[in-house]
Amino acid sequence: MNGLPHYLSAAALWLGLLARAPDLLRHRHDPYLRSICAVLGLAGLCFFLGAPPTVGAVNRLSGVSNLAAPLTYAAITGYSAASQVLIVHWRGGPRVRRTARRWILAYTLLVLGIATMFVLGDAPVERRTDLDTYYANTPYLREMILLYLLGHLAAAGVTAVSALRWAREVRGRLRTGLVTLGLGALCGTVYSLARLAAVAARWTGHDWSSLVTRTSPAAAGLGALLTVVGVLVPLAGPRLTEWRRTRRTYARLEPLERELDGVLTRHALRLPPPRWARPATRLVWRRTSIHNALTHLDAYVDRELYDVTLRAALHRTGDAERAAATAWATVIAAAVRREAHAGPAAVTGGGGPGESDWFLERATDPAALVRIADALAGEPLVRAAAAQAPAEAESAVVAEGRSTA
Repeated sequence: MNGLPHYLSAAALWLGLLARAPDLLRHRHDPYLRSICAVLGLAGLCFFLGAPPTVGAVNRLSGVSNLAAPLTYAAITGYSAASQVLIVHWRGGPRVRRTARRWILAYTLLVLGIATMFVLGDAPVERRTDLDTYYANTPYLREMILLYLLGHLAAAGVTAVSALRWAREVRGRLRTGLVTLGLGALCGTVYSLARLAAVAARWTGHDWSSLVTRTSPAAAGLGALLTVVGVLVPLAGPRLTEWRRTRRTYARLEPLERELDGVLTRHALRLPPPRWARPATRLVWRRTSIHNALTHLDAYVDRELYDVTLRAALHRTGDAERAAATAWATVIAAAVRREAHAGPAAVTGGGGPGESDWFLERATDPAALVRIADALAGEPLVRAAAAQAPAEAESAVVAEGRSTA
């Protein structure tokens, strides 16, 4: 019997648990994170233990026929308790700990009841996929089956109602996560209802075993996928947003690094590019390269060109931030050409004491660098200065400013 669907579901849930593990290690006393990890871990354990190959292995190694059944039922019951505790922590309120303890106590007693019924019952024939219906009329085992199914149904129903009701009160990724989690819980109710229907049918002499062997596993697998998505979406959303913002910033800085490429290459100021690195690491690398080049260009900064360009850009746009970025982009473009023409003995065009600090403190701010890169990519004043020889850059800016005013 193939247990691949069970193992795939377990793998999906445990991958979700792995994604949350770093946060749990950093905040191990956070009850909310512990609840999330318990839900993912126990749900994966349910699928792993319920896979027919695992069932056969547990029974064979233990020497007890059908021992895998109460173990799987206990895992399902533990998952049910973890789901309730997660909802309690999501809701919040002054009685969170007391309510969570009550759910844990209730389901602990349920696990003890399942174990007691299995010990009292008699299940000599191994059943890997249809134990629920095969032993539906067997004393004590019947009660064991009902205990775990009713416990799971109650937990799944409460989780679905709570998640979907709360989803109407929130927006954004939290709402998406709650709706998805609620749908996953509804799949859990289908799992329990299908098995209960099959058990009830056996009581009346009918055979609806397909509900146990086909319908309920399919509902459980879909529920596992939705549970992972529902739990991780509200948590992964901010990280995804930050990842996209970092990539966008990295791309926007490309015109500035390209402008400084000659300086970086001639003076070996660029570190080797990181390979297979995260966007944040690549962004740090690009910013470091830019900072190194700007530090080298400090001696070639023309303060007068900055002032002239700033006035022209302010007159043209009326936007102070955009005008400052345009002025800096013009100064940097002119400094690159001045450094290339004049060599290391160059003297600043309009500098004075303390100009080095004035340049670096203002031009290397991360937000300012992005605006400077945007100006290099499209501002006409910058293009006008960049197209001229260093000595003619200032007059080109003035002329361009007048023509576009």
